[in-house]
Amino acid sequence: MSQAPRGVLIVDLGTQYTQLIARRLREAGTWCEITIPERALETARRMDLGGVILSGGPNSVYDEGSPRPPRELLDLGVPVLGICYGMQWMCQELGGKVVASDSREYGRTSIRILESEGLFDGIGGHTVVWMSHGDSVVAVPDGFNTYASSDNCEFAAVADPARKLWGVQYHPEVTHSVRGREMIDNFLVKVCALPGDWKPDSIVDREVAKVQEIVGETGEVVLGLSGGVDSSVAALIIHKAIGARQHCIFVDNGLLRKGEREAVEAEFREHLGMDLTTVDAADRFLSKLAGVTDPERKRKIIGHEFVEVFREEAKRFQNSKFLGQGTLYPDVIESVAAHGGSTAVIKSHHNVGGLPEDLDMALVEPLRELFKDEVRAIGRFMGLDERIVGRQPFPGPGLAVRIVGEVTPERVRLLQDADHIVTTEIEAAGEHRSLWQYFAVLLPVKSVGVMGDARTYESACALRVVESTDGMTADWGHLSHELLARISNRIINEVRGINRVVLDISSKPPATIEWE
Repeated sequence: MSQAPRGVLIVDLGTQYTQLIARRLREAGTWCEITIPERALETARRMDLGGVILSGGPNSVYDEGSPRPPRELLDLGVPVLGICYGMQWMCQELGGKVVASDSREYGRTSIRILESEGLFDGIGGHTVVWMSHGDSVVAVPDGFNTYASSDNCEFAAVADPARKLWGVQYHPEVTHSVRGREMIDNFLVKVCALPGDWKPDSIVDREVAKVQEIVGETGEVVLGLSGGVDSSVAALIIHKAIGARQHCIFVDNGLLRKGEREAVEAEFREHLGMDLTTVDAADRFLSKLAGVTDPERKRKIIGHEFVEVFREEAKRFQNSKFLGQGTLYPDVIESVAAHGGSTAVIKSHHNVGGLPEDLDMALVEPLRELFKDEVRAIGRFMGLDERIVGRQPFPGPGLAVRIVGEVTPERVRLLQDADHIVTTEIEAAGEHRSLWQYFAVLLPVKSVGVMGDARTYESACALRVVESTDGMTADWGHLSHELLARISNRIINEVRGINRVVLDISSKPPATIEWE
């Protein structure tokens, strides 16, 4: 198996920011892996290790049962950066003292840089960082010096430069820490001396080599292509590795967005020259959904039918012993729960709708170690159409969970037409660049209207437009009044069957992004 490049091990000690730390490192061109304390030493010894980052966490280091990485991590001879809880654990482990603070610090805090070297190379004076701690280090271990302080925290940053051990009480990985990315870059370049060679071209070369190694010279791969960025980039990498020995299956379940089937066929069959089978299963799915209004039942029906359709089609490729999937790194990371223990859950994510293990096919997952932003970068690097690379997230069950109530062919048509107007108008105005998702929802209500001096009694649709960075939290997006008016007018005038448009101004939480 091809060797991962020299990189950093991130030990998850329970913070909500662990994946954000990893993304910051990858953005800086540095390979990294995330693990839990119980597996930290084993993973460190397996890696070509250039450094270790100990994450923050909600626990107190002096409490029984709090996360405790192996002490040996500090003696591996590589630089270590402890963040918040990670710094407190390192200081206590080496003979310092941590206590509950009289004055807690949460939010933006000004710190004074005392020494402009190492982590703070090129950073002097005052800067604003994001604090989130109720405990503080009150005595540092022998050999440690103070590198930054705040009004309420004497040891905001400390280090033993001789052993390359660094600790910060704040979170440099969040955007609220004004020069946090510079500090992370300094740790990687100035302290760890890492080359920053984790780039799209090297990622593609590595993943192509891995696919070739797994599949061999004669193996064939079947891949469920959804048209989303994950399965699309996975298909690109596998195709680059084995060419026509990859067989893509695209299932049209009748719940796609307007023009989606044609766009996928044009890109993958005509432009990229892949072996693509399109299965027209719209009638099959819609007949199974007839009379169903419960969203969970909808999801289960669609998932089950997708598996059956895929199973039937995959049988045609008798020599295909491998299943390609667009699994991403966040789907396979084992994390630490808030109470300090491992969640003991590694999700088995299936980009193609939950394929069963009894397909008796070995998995090929070229994106398994990548984050979504890396996948998009690779897609652009490999020449994938921007409409697919930048595609907004789309639910696995498709439009079925954006049709509140029963799914019928007529209601699907209404939503497809309305949603097409929403997306094309927002994109034409250029306002999609700051949005996470933007779509229409068909509501299970009708209302009275007046069109051409005649009374109408037709359906209503809602506009759902949200801003987010990761989909975990979201706020509703503010479109201009002119754009909202244009969208509403077009839907009411052009989509026969809808006479009212409303705007969803709910945030997540308490609402969710999707309606079902």
